[in-house]
Amino acid sequence: MTTFLLIIHLLVTVALIGTVLIQRSEGGGLGIGSSQGMGAFMSGRGTANLLTRTTAVLAGIFMVLSLALAVINRGAGSGSAHDILAAPPAVVPPAPPAPATAPPATPQTPDTTH
Repeated sequence: MTTFLLIIHLLVTVALIGTVLIQRSEGGGLGIGSSQGMGAFMSGRGTANLLTRTTAVLAGIFMVLSLALAVINRGAGSGSAHDILAAPPAVVPPAPPAPATAPPATPQTPDTTH
């Protein structure tokens, strides 16, 4: 589920970046004349309204996906910096030493087969 939402989030992000970069700062929309290319079926004002609405819708989807991913992954992290700094350090007692037992000695028999 998280992977699917991340892919959708990435696609919305790329679309939002593209939509914002297409717009002109003067409000001229695509910057195309009223009788050429895309401007042939929409006026400059209509194009600007379309891009503004598209930007608003994509921004809303972006925010909803961001919040959904944050809620889904809220327990996956190690906690906030406040939680980490406020927690007392964990004290691990040393392990008890292992009992010193020697392996049983094997009796050595003299070699008499010379």
